[in-house]
Amino acid sequence: MIHQDVVQIQTSGRGTYAIDTVIRDVLGKSRLRRGVVNLFVQHTSCSLIITENADPDVRRDLEALAADWAPDGDSRYRHDLEGPDDMAAHARSVITHTSLSIPFSDGGLLLGTWQGLFLWEHRQAGHLRSLVVTVMGEAR
Repeated sequence: MIHQDVVQIQTSGRGTYAIDTVIRDVLGKSRLRRGVVNLFVQHTSCSLIITENADPDVRRDLEALAADWAPDGDSRYRHDLEGPDDMAAHARSVITHTSLSIPFSDGGLLLGTWQGLFLWEHRQAGHLRSLVVTVMGEAR
């Protein structure tokens, strides 16, 4: 069986936003017992990551690394239609992921003890992000 939903995530600017709870809500609505959930963000300037969920310094450090990988306003960029963070946001999205698949069982994501699921906003300004959640699995 398959269940699909589109959820909206409002960001307030660059940074990571926990989405575990939103995905668990969709799993509950799916009425599926176990299977795989696929997440796909419909944007080119944010991404999805699974990373450490206990120490927020990990996510701050990832942001510092991303600033090195794709700095805002680099003079080599041609694409800057929406400001100095425009091309940097696209590059960060390409380097990370716009889609993830995660197994689930009995309504819970089968993440490791220290893993959390996050939408990573790469733009300086906040945006409303659309996330397609496709749940595939065995009915209860």
